[in-house]
Amino acid sequence: MKSPIKTKLAAFVALLLFTTCIASIANAQERSNMRRADSIIDKMDMKQIPYRIPQNPEDISPLLCGEKIPMAVLVDVSGKRFDLNRAISQKPTILVFYRGGWCPYCTRQLSGLQEAFPGLEEMGYQLIAISTDESEGLMKAAAKEKLSYTLLSDADLSLSKQMGIAYKAPKDYWEMLPKTTGGKDTDLLLPVPSVFILDQKGTIHFEFINPDFKQRLSSNLLLAAASSIKEDL
Repeated sequence: MKSPIKTKLAAFVALLLFTTCIASIANAQERSNMRRADSIIDKMDMKQIPYRIPQNPEDISPLLCGEKIPMAVLVDVSGKRFDLNRAISQKPTILVFYRGGWCPYCTRQLSGLQEAFPGLEEMGYQLIAISTDESEGLMKAAAKEKLSYTLLSDADLSLSKQMGIAYKAPKDYWEMLPKTTGGKDTDLLLPVPSVFILDQKGTIHFEFINPDFKQRLSSNLLLAAASSIKEDL
């Protein structure tokens, strides 16, 4: 049986995180207005502008609460194309970015997400987790952890870059990443592990992003956060 104190604490912390997210919406709107002002100039040159790779996870500039995620078509565990935005338009979404099935902290998080999944579904959410692994790696992780939610591959980190959470991987990973990503991670990047809660328009209502990859949002806090903002979605 869950401790009432722990349950209340989880709800309180989730409320604090949600309040912080709400406070950032003004910044997101201001940043969005600036982007719209520059859109006429940038639109034609967008594909020519290279992604400025942060050298450290602390240097990333992620999308903020109130902003919308970009358009993206990824691949699932069977290698089939998956229209992320179309899926998000179907129901509120918990969108998780993790490093890969090779990371013990990620596998622990995936397992915790599986435990939280029934509760999230009951609230009307879908759960989608995205990593740098190619489809084969996703399939292995799904089988090993007995996952029943959606796993997607962002092996070239194109979506992670647009989300503003990609950074240069430490040298210890340079030999491994070309193998786990099927050679698609040519810039040798990793995503900062992140959790976003989105409405059906793809607007971010909650986010948890920690540059320390060992620190993940617990399943209890995720459930509390998802419950606290459900009426706003």
